[in-house]
Amino acid sequence: MTQAEELSSKGLEGLSLIVGMGATGLSCARFLRSIGADFAVADTRAAPAMLAVFRDEFPEIVSEFGELREAFLNSATRLIVSPGVSVKTEAIAKLRQAGVEVIGDIALFARVVNKPIVAVTGSNGKSTVVALLASILRADGRSFGVGGNLDGENFKPALDLLKEEQKDIYVLELSSFQLETTPELNAQAVSLLNLSQDHMDRYADATEYLSAKQNIFNGAKTVCINLSDPLTLPLDSAVRTVRYKTQDALEDGFGIAEVAGVRSLSFNGRAFLAVERIKVAGEHNLANALAASALAHAVGVSLESIASGIESFQGLPHRCQWVAAVRGVDYFNDSKGTNVGSTLASVVGLGEHFSTSTGGRLVLIAGGEGKGADFAPLVPAVGAFVRKVILIGRDANLIAHCLERDSKAHDIAFAQSMEEAIELASNAAKAGDAVLLSPACASFDMFDNFQHRGDTFAARVRENARKDEG
Repeated sequence: MTQAEELSSKGLEGLSLIVGMGATGLSCARFLRSIGADFAVADTRAAPAMLAVFRDEFPEIVSEFGELREAFLNSATRLIVSPGVSVKTEAIAKLRQAGVEVIGDIALFARVVNKPIVAVTGSNGKSTVVALLASILRADGRSFGVGGNLDGENFKPALDLLKEEQKDIYVLELSSFQLETTPELNAQAVSLLNLSQDHMDRYADATEYLSAKQNIFNGAKTVCINLSDPLTLPLDSAVRTVRYKTQDALEDGFGIAEVAGVRSLSFNGRAFLAVERIKVAGEHNLANALAASALAHAVGVSLESIASGIESFQGLPHRCQWVAAVRGVDYFNDSKGTNVGSTLASVVGLGEHFSTSTGGRLVLIAGGEGKGADFAPLVPAVGAFVRKVILIGRDANLIAHCLERDSKAHDIAFAQSMEEAIELASNAAKAGDAVLLSPACASFDMFDNFQHRGDTFAARVRENARKDEG
C-alpha cells in the first residue's frame, strides 16, 4: 500500500488544518507528521501555549496565529479542532455547515488504533472511574494505556499513547468538548456515568450538552449503563449493555447487596467485595466502583481481579481526598468539584457516610466562578447534611441567594480567602463532623487552577493538624 493509499484508508488524504496549538494540537501535529500527512496550523491566540515548541519542531509547517482567517481555513480538506476551541466559532461553523469535515484528536485516535478502546464520560467521576479501571486492569495483568481528558501531571493526549509500545487496551477519559468532534468512536466498552449541568457558558442548554455526551455511544460494542440516572441511557436500545445500579442488587448486573448486615458490591446478586474494604469514602465512590466494574467485565476481566483492583485503589488527589483529622473533625479536599453535580454527589456521599457512622454533619466550603450554573439542586442536600456553608469567590452571593430561598438551608458565612474559610469552618464544626471543600465552581477567580485551590486548602489543614498535635 502506498503512503497516499494508507492516508486515504485512514480518511486523512489532502490537507488537515489543526485549529489550536496547545498540548492536544501539538500531539496532532506530531502524529500527522509520523504518518506523512500534510497539515497546517491556526490559532486565534497570537502566542498559544505550545508556540515555541511547535516552531522548534515544525519550522517548515505553514501556520497562522492571532486569528482564524476564512481564506486560510478554506484551504483545508478537514479541520482538526482542539477541545479548547468551540466548534461554534463562526469560521469553523461556516465550514462545517458547508460540508467540510470537522474532527478532533479522539476521532483521529479511533481511526488508527487497532486495539480495544474503553471510554468514559460524564459530568462527574470520570477521572476516578478511569483510575479505578486502571487499577483493575493492572490487577488482571493487562497492559494498558490511559489518556484523554486527564488533569495535571496525569494529562496525556490520546495520540501520544501511540508513540509508546502497543498496549492490550486503551482507556480514555473524554469530555463533552472532545466528543462533539468525535462522530465515530467505535469503542469496545463505554459509559456515560451521570449528567448534570456543566459548561453552560459553552452550550446553549442542557439538551445540547447531552447531545455531545451521547456521541460516546456511536459504534460502541458494549454500553455500561447507570440505571440510577435515566439521562445516561443510549438512544439506541438495541446495543449490548452491562447494567449497574447503586441502590440495590441486580439479578443481571452490578449493584449493592446486603448479606448478614454486610454491604458489598455484587454481580448478578452475588457479593464479591465488601464495601468496608473500599478505601475511598462516600456513596458516590460506590457508584464509581460499580461503573469501573461494569467496564472491566465488558472487556473480560474476572470478578477476582475487579475486587483486587478496587480494594487496592487509594483514590485521586482533590477528589474527596481525606487530608487530616483535627480535634475529631475530618477534612476532605474535593477541589475537583467544579460543578454543581460533582459537589452534590460529594455532599450526599459524605453526608450519608458521616450521618450513619458518627452522627456528624458537614461544614461545606464552596464558591468561585459558577460558569452560569443553577445552584438550586444543592439546596435539599445542604438542608439534609450540612451544618454550615462557608462561601468564597466571585459567585458567593449567587450561591447564597439560591440557598437562602429555602428555609431548611443552614447558616451561611462569607470568607475572603481560603485561610479565613478554613478558620470559620473549624469554628463551626463539632467532633464527628467533616469539613468538605467542594466548591461547585471553577477556581480561576482566586487560584491558578483547581489543584492550586486544593493544595492551598490541604496545606493549611495539615498545618493546623501539626499545631494541634504539638
